[in-house]
Amino acid sequence: MSGPLSDRWTALQAALPATAQLLAVSKGHPAAVIRELAGSGQRAFGESRLQEALPKQEQLADLALQWHFIGRLQSNKVRSVVRAFPVIHSVDSLPLAQRVSRIAGEEEQWPEVLLQVKLRPDTNKGGFLRDELLSAWTELAALPSMTVIGLMTMAPMGCDADDRRALFQECRELADQLELRECSMGMSGDWQDAAAAGSTWLRLGSVLFGPRPSAPPQAG
Repeated sequence: MSGPLSDRWTALQAALPATAQLLAVSKGHPAAVIRELAGSGQRAFGESRLQEALPKQEQLADLALQWHFIGRLQSNKVRSVVRAFPVIHSVDSLPLAQRVSRIAGEEEQWPEVLLQVKLRPDTNKGGFLRDELLSAWTELAALPSMTVIGLMTMAPMGCDADDRRALFQECRELADQLELRECSMGMSGDWQDAAAAGSTWLRLGSVLFGPRPSAPPQAG
Protein backbone atom coordinates (compact mmCIF):
# COMPACT_ATOMS: atom_id res chain seq x y z
CA MET A 1 0.00 0.00 0.00
CA SER A 2 1.37 3.42 -0.96
CA GLY A 3 0.58 6.96 0.16
CA PRO A 4 1.86 9.57 2.63
CA LEU A 5 1.01 7.48 5.70
CA SER A 6 2.65 4.38 4.30
CA ASP A 7 5.68 6.43 3.27
CA ARG A 8 6.09 7.89 6.77
CA TRP A 9 5.72 4.43 8.30
CA THR A 10 8.31 2.95 5.95
CA ALA A 11 10.77 5.77 6.69
CA LEU A 12 10.33 5.38 10.45
CA GLN A 13 10.75 1.62 10.29
CA ALA A 14 14.00 2.11 8.39
CA ALA A 15 15.24 4.56 11.05
CA LEU A 16 14.47 2.36 14.08
CA PRO A 17 17.19 0.27 15.67
CA ALA A 18 16.59 -3.47 15.58
CA THR A 19 15.89 -3.44 19.33
CA ALA A 20 12.93 -1.04 19.10
CA GLN A 21 9.36 -1.48 17.91
CA LEU A 22 6.98 1.20 16.69
CA LEU A 23 3.77 1.56 18.70
CA ALA A 24 1.40 3.55 16.47
CA VAL A 25 -0.50 5.95 18.74
CA SER A 26 -3.83 5.97 16.96
CA LYS A 27 -5.88 7.95 19.48
CA GLY A 28 -7.86 10.61 17.68
CA HIS A 29 -7.66 8.79 14.35
CA PRO A 30 -10.50 6.77 12.83
CA ALA A 31 -10.58 3.05 12.24
CA ALA A 32 -10.12 3.56 8.50
CA VAL A 33 -6.70 5.13 9.06
CA ILE A 34 -5.67 2.29 11.36
CA ARG A 35 -6.78 -0.19 8.70
CA GLU A 36 -4.72 1.69 6.11
CA LEU A 37 -1.61 1.50 8.29
CA ALA A 38 -2.22 -2.16 9.07
CA GLY A 39 -2.11 -2.70 5.31
CA SER A 40 1.51 -1.55 5.40
CA GLY A 41 2.34 -4.11 8.07
CA GLN A 42 1.83 -2.25 11.37
CA ARG A 43 0.30 -4.46 14.03
CA ALA A 44 0.73 -2.69 17.41
CA PHE A 45 -1.54 0.28 18.13
CA GLY A 46 -1.77 2.45 21.25
CA GLU A 47 -4.97 4.02 22.56
CA SER A 48 -5.54 6.10 25.68
CA ARG A 49 -9.30 6.72 25.72
CA LEU A 50 -11.40 3.64 26.38
CA GLN A 51 -14.63 5.06 24.93
CA GLU A 52 -12.84 5.93 21.70
CA ALA A 53 -10.90 2.69 21.46
CA LEU A 54 -13.66 0.14 21.92
CA PRO A 55 -15.67 1.03 18.79
CA LYS A 56 -12.49 1.05 16.71
CA GLN A 57 -11.51 -2.36 18.05
CA GLU A 58 -14.93 -3.68 17.06
CA GLN A 59 -14.66 -2.22 13.55
CA LEU A 60 -11.19 -3.76 13.12
CA ALA A 61 -11.90 -7.13 14.70
CA ASP A 62 -11.11 -8.89 11.41
CA LEU A 63 -7.47 -7.77 11.66
CA ALA A 64 -4.82 -9.42 13.84
CA LEU A 65 -3.85 -6.28 15.77
CA GLN A 66 -2.18 -5.92 19.16
CA TRP A 67 -3.80 -3.21 21.28
CA HIS A 68 -1.81 -1.33 23.93
CA PHE A 69 -3.45 0.91 26.54
CA ILE A 70 -1.18 3.92 27.04
CA GLY A 71 -3.38 6.42 28.88
CA ARG A 72 -3.72 7.10 32.56
CA LEU A 73 -5.40 4.02 34.01
CA GLN A 74 -8.25 4.98 36.32
CA SER A 75 -9.30 2.44 38.94
CA ASN A 76 -12.90 2.39 37.75
CA LYS A 77 -11.79 1.58 34.18
CA VAL A 78 -9.50 -1.34 35.04
CA ARG A 79 -12.01 -4.06 34.25
CA SER A 80 -12.85 -2.66 30.83
CA VAL A 81 -9.19 -2.07 29.99
CA VAL A 82 -8.20 -5.58 31.07
CA ARG A 83 -10.91 -7.04 28.85
CA ALA A 84 -9.87 -5.02 25.79
CA PHE A 85 -6.09 -4.54 25.99
CA PRO A 86 -3.53 -7.34 26.27
CA VAL A 87 -0.76 -4.80 27.01
CA ILE A 88 -1.04 -1.95 29.55
CA HIS A 89 1.71 0.69 29.69
CA SER A 90 0.54 2.83 32.58
CA VAL A 91 0.30 0.98 35.90
CA ASP A 92 1.65 3.65 38.23
CA SER A 93 1.23 2.33 41.80
CA LEU A 94 1.21 -0.88 43.83
CA PRO A 95 -2.52 -0.58 44.68
CA LEU A 96 -3.34 -0.18 40.98
CA ALA A 97 -1.17 -3.17 40.09
CA GLN A 98 -2.96 -5.22 42.75
CA ARG A 99 -6.32 -4.18 41.31
CA VAL A 100 -5.25 -5.12 37.77
CA SER A 101 -4.08 -8.50 39.06
CA ARG A 102 -7.31 -9.21 40.93
CA ILE A 103 -9.61 -8.15 38.10
CA ALA A 104 -7.53 -9.94 35.47
CA GLY A 105 -7.97 -13.13 37.49
CA GLU A 106 -11.72 -12.59 37.68
CA GLU A 107 -11.87 -11.96 33.94
CA GLU A 108 -9.58 -14.89 33.12
CA GLN A 109 -7.18 -12.55 31.36
CA TRP A 110 -3.40 -12.30 31.68
CA PRO A 111 -2.27 -8.82 30.58
CA GLU A 112 1.32 -7.81 30.02
CA VAL A 113 2.03 -4.76 32.17
CA LEU A 114 4.60 -1.98 32.08
CA LEU A 115 5.10 -0.03 35.30
CA GLN A 116 5.11 3.74 34.93
CA VAL A 117 8.08 5.32 36.68
CA LYS A 118 8.64 8.97 37.52
CA LEU A 119 12.35 9.72 37.53
CA ARG A 120 12.03 13.52 37.66
CA PRO A 121 9.66 15.78 39.64
CA ASP A 122 6.52 16.28 37.56
CA THR A 123 3.19 17.39 39.00
CA ASN A 124 1.40 16.39 35.80
CA LYS A 125 2.34 12.70 35.87
CA GLY A 126 2.05 9.78 38.21
CA GLY A 127 4.41 6.88 38.55
CA PHE A 128 6.62 4.90 40.88
CA LEU A 129 9.58 6.74 42.31
CA ARG A 130 12.77 4.74 41.92
CA ASP A 131 13.12 3.71 45.57
CA GLU A 132 9.38 3.06 45.81
CA LEU A 133 9.56 0.67 42.88
CA LEU A 134 12.58 -1.16 44.25
CA SER A 135 10.97 -1.65 47.66
CA ALA A 136 7.73 -2.95 46.11
CA TRP A 137 9.36 -5.01 43.40
CA THR A 138 9.18 -8.44 45.05
CA GLU A 139 5.46 -8.01 45.63
CA LEU A 140 4.84 -6.60 42.15
CA ALA A 141 6.70 -9.41 40.41
CA ALA A 142 4.69 -12.03 42.30
CA LEU A 143 1.21 -10.71 41.45
CA PRO A 144 -0.87 -13.40 39.72
CA SER A 145 -2.83 -13.10 36.47
CA MET A 146 -0.47 -10.50 34.95
CA THR A 147 3.13 -10.33 33.83
CA VAL A 148 5.32 -7.29 34.44
CA ILE A 149 7.34 -7.02 31.24
CA GLY A 150 8.95 -3.59 31.55
CA LEU A 151 8.92 0.06 32.55
CA MET A 152 7.36 3.14 30.99
CA THR A 153 8.42 6.75 31.46
CA MET A 154 7.87 10.19 29.96
CA ALA A 155 10.09 13.24 30.09
CA PRO A 156 8.56 16.26 31.87
CA MET A 157 7.51 19.22 29.78
CA GLY A 158 10.40 21.63 29.38
CA CYS A 159 13.04 18.97 30.05
CA ASP A 160 16.20 19.90 28.16
CA ALA A 161 17.83 17.49 25.74
CA ASP A 162 20.69 16.45 28.02
CA ASP A 163 18.43 15.72 30.98
CA ARG A 164 15.96 13.90 28.73
CA ARG A 165 18.70 11.62 27.46
CA ALA A 166 19.87 11.02 31.03
CA LEU A 167 16.31 10.21 32.12
CA PHE A 168 15.86 7.65 29.35
CA GLN A 169 19.20 6.07 30.23
CA GLU A 170 18.21 5.85 33.91
CA CYS A 171 14.95 4.13 32.99
CA ARG A 172 16.80 1.61 30.82
CA GLU A 173 19.30 0.91 33.61
CA LEU A 174 16.49 0.47 36.14
CA ALA A 175 14.72 -1.99 33.84
CA ASP A 176 17.98 -3.89 33.40
CA GLN A 177 18.48 -3.97 37.17
CA LEU A 178 15.05 -5.60 37.52
CA GLU A 179 15.79 -7.93 34.58
CA LEU A 180 12.96 -6.45 32.52
CA ARG A 181 13.40 -6.41 28.76
CA GLU A 182 10.88 -3.77 27.74
CA CYS A 183 11.14 0.00 28.04
CA SER A 184 8.27 2.10 26.70
CA MET A 185 9.78 5.56 26.29
CA GLY A 186 10.03 8.09 23.53
CA MET A 187 7.31 9.92 21.63
CA SER A 188 7.18 11.92 18.41
CA GLY A 189 9.38 14.75 19.73
CA ASP A 190 12.09 12.70 21.44
CA TRP A 191 12.02 9.19 20.06
CA GLN A 192 15.57 9.28 18.68
CA ASP A 193 16.98 9.93 22.16
CA ALA A 194 14.82 7.18 23.65
CA ALA A 195 15.83 4.69 20.96
CA ALA A 196 19.50 5.47 21.53
CA ALA A 197 19.05 4.84 25.26
CA GLY A 198 17.50 1.41 24.70
CA SER A 199 13.75 1.93 24.37
CA THR A 200 11.98 -1.13 23.00
CA TRP A 201 8.60 0.54 22.40
CA LEU A 202 8.44 3.99 20.78
CA ARG A 203 5.00 5.59 21.14
CA LEU A 204 4.66 7.55 17.90
CA GLY A 205 1.58 9.55 16.94
CA SER A 206 1.93 12.85 15.10
CA VAL A 207 5.26 12.00 13.44
CA LEU A 208 3.53 8.98 11.91
CA PHE A 209 -0.09 10.00 11.36
CA GLY A 210 0.35 13.74 10.95
CA PRO A 211 -1.88 16.21 12.83
CA ARG A 212 -4.80 14.68 14.67
CA PRO A 213 -8.19 15.53 13.17
CA SER A 214 -10.31 17.81 15.31
CA ALA A 215 -13.02 16.02 17.25
CA PRO A 216 -15.55 16.95 19.89
CA PRO A 217 -14.39 16.36 23.48
CA GLN A 218 -15.17 12.96 24.90
CA ALA A 219 -16.19 12.11 28.41
CA GLY A 220 -14.21 9.60 30.43
